[in-house]
Amino acid sequence: MPTIMITGAAGFIGGHVAREAERRGGLSLRLMSHRRPPAGAAAAGPATAGPGSGSGFGHGHGPGAVVPGHGTVRADLSDPGSLRGVCEGVDVLLHCASQIGGTPEANEAVNARGTAALMAEARRAGVSRVVYLSTASVYGRGAFRAARPEDLVRNPGSPTSGSRARAEDAVLAAGGVVLRPHLVLGDGDRWVVPSLARILRALPGTVEGWAARTSVITAQDLARLLLGAGLAPAGDLTASVYHAAHPVPVTVRTLLGAVAAVAGPAADPAAEDLTAVRARELLAARGIAAQGLDMLTSDHWFDSDPVWRDLRCTPGPDFEAAFKELAEGYRHALLDI
Repeated sequence: MPTIMITGAAGFIGGHVAREAERRGGLSLRLMSHRRPPAGAAAAGPATAGPGSGSGFGHGHGPGAVVPGHGTVRADLSDPGSLRGVCEGVDVLLHCASQIGGTPEANEAVNARGTAALMAEARRAGVSRVVYLSTASVYGRGAFRAARPEDLVRNPGSPTSGSRARAEDAVLAAGGVVLRPHLVLGDGDRWVVPSLARILRALPGTVEGWAARTSVITAQDLARLLLGAGLAPAGDLTASVYHAAHPVPVTVRTLLGAVAAVAGPAADPAAEDLTAVRARELLAARGIAAQGLDMLTSDHWFDSDPVWRDLRCTPGPDFEAAFKELAEGYRHALLDI
């Protein structure tokens, strides 16, 4: 029975990964969180470390992980001393913890230096496989069409994405695997759909037709890929960096139409077709950052066929079918947006 440690296990994606691992069965789980134990986890587990004091990862924003009987490791990526011994006896490390937003110093402490310290512990303990949940944001701005990792150059445009790029470097130097999703949807999402809802409510129509295409993935599918990458035979992996998305991109018009249906009253999207410049002006007047608009007005479509092929996984339902299953949860979550 392999032992898998999941960092950020009380967070959005980490919680889904833990639940997916529990569904599979036959795995010993060690759940790492620095603020509170994931729901249902044992109060203490092997190699329990001190709680640390820095802000960091997990955030407590996710659905939590219903994994009774599995151990919890209390440690803080921003406190390297708290990581001592956390990887002892671990076969596979799924590193899903990240600092998103906050100060540049916090991002550097958690994502860059914290990941480097965790990789040192993983090497010392003889962990056989490390998989890091990164982000396509490491590429920065641009138009991406069926883009492959080997054809792209990272150009992060924020402290968060810059520090996550440096986290990637630490993982790759340790012989690990990196997964880069773009937009992730599902129970516990506090970023993607709420941000899109705010943009929709601030604009009196579409922006240049919302014709761009974008890559999305559900948190459940992403959890399957992360766990699959951790357990796959080494000979099955043909790359060290993969894009993680549903193979079929979604038009922004379709994506925003689905969000509008659950976000409550909004302007009639047929009222006006705005230029991107005018849309930015309107968002600025409402105090809404316009960075997200770039992802909605240019293609952000990443080739993810290799990860599904190498892991012998079948993608879940397409966007429209998947979002129908998530709609009621989002409708409730957006009441306060």
